[in-house]
Amino acid sequence: MTHAYGNRSGVRYMTGGLKVYYVPWKPFVMQNTLPTFYGTLPIVRTILIREKITLVHGHQAFSTLCHEALMHARTMGYKVVFTDHSLYGFADVGSIHMNKVLQFTLADVTEAICVSHTSKENTVLRSGLPPERVFVVPNAVDTAMFKPALNRLSTSEIIIVVVSRLVYRKGADLLVEVIPEVCRMFANVRFIIGGDGPKRVRLEEMREKHGLQDRVEMLGAVPHARVRSVLISGHIFLNSSLTEAFCIAILEAASCGLLTVSTRVGGVPEVLPDDMVVLAEPDPGDMVQAIKKAITILPKIDPQEMHNRMKKLYDWHDVARRTVIVYDYAVKSSDQNLLERLSRYLSCGSWAGKLFCLVMIIDFLLWYLLKLWQPDENIEVVPDFTLTCNQDQGPMHDTDEERKGLK
Repeated sequence: MTHAYGNRSGVRYMTGGLKVYYVPWKPFVMQNTLPTFYGTLPIVRTILIREKITLVHGHQAFSTLCHEALMHARTMGYKVVFTDHSLYGFADVGSIHMNKVLQFTLADVTEAICVSHTSKENTVLRSGLPPERVFVVPNAVDTAMFKPALNRLSTSEIIIVVVSRLVYRKGADLLVEVIPEVCRMFANVRFIIGGDGPKRVRLEEMREKHGLQDRVEMLGAVPHARVRSVLISGHIFLNSSLTEAFCIAILEAASCGLLTVSTRVGGVPEVLPDDMVVLAEPDPGDMVQAIKKAITILPKIDPQEMHNRMKKLYDWHDVARRTVIVYDYAVKSSDQNLLERLSRYLSCGSWAGKLFCLVMIIDFLLWYLLKLWQPDENIEVVPDFTLTCNQDQGPMHDTDEERKGLK
């Protein structure tokens, strides 16, 4: 279940039998819907009952739709799992606000998943969730999609690839200082930068200032389907993130046979073995030295061998198996009544705890009114069906019945 994307709303049947509800709520900033607390309750309730849902799994702390869906699911008595994909600080205003929101959501969550051990430690500290209820399930990479180039590239010219959103958090300002110094030290080094964002202007200004138009290529936004073609055109992948819980981009680069140079932040040191990555502090001087070290060990790197190792290290089937284990723990956990749940919200703070309890009591009353207005047995349950379309076909369109049911 997600919000509407452009004019795409309703129900879609995707390849492989995946059913997606695009609820008719438009995002207003950063692909987030306007927080309404209770506005999504009727449609969330209808979907959960129609689809005979057993468990609700929400992703990403920035998603307002995720927080509201988990809140409504717990009010209705469903077991919920939350996956946190990000790291947050404790000092700035934005982080303080998000930490309080996360504490509200996780106060009543059944189980939680983090993508790295560093992320787990961060989530436990921010939310106060018991560590035994937080599982670590890393991300993975589709190695069948990210393969090395058929012919090994010549090392007469070293090409360093950057594929990232050009924003402050991804270390775009570090690139502005690192690239000119590396180009000054190595005459045979060239950069390819894929990505877009507010910091792109700074990179273009740097290129103009140092006269590096022929050595720094700016591709702009790169669709995910074209990422591999960009990666296999280079020898080294550069990640300059200032904070990162895991970083799938590193996996994709390693699967394509690139040696990785990355900042030593968050969960990045957990991602790859030491011989597949060169780590540096998020400092321009240290990053330049790390790139220098990577260039010297580049002749020892075998892209195909690195790809084969990635196939064994990271696999989405393993991620699915480990996620199902978390689901089993959640489903087997004991049920709690409203008073027991409210006691967990009260522990969130002297004033915040009371506010959270008030929010949940109102949600419970609204849910009860909805049950009186439209009893559960009056909501049509979706019949089970066997998928008959070819796996290679594109997405199936939603039916008129499903459109009416969602509206």
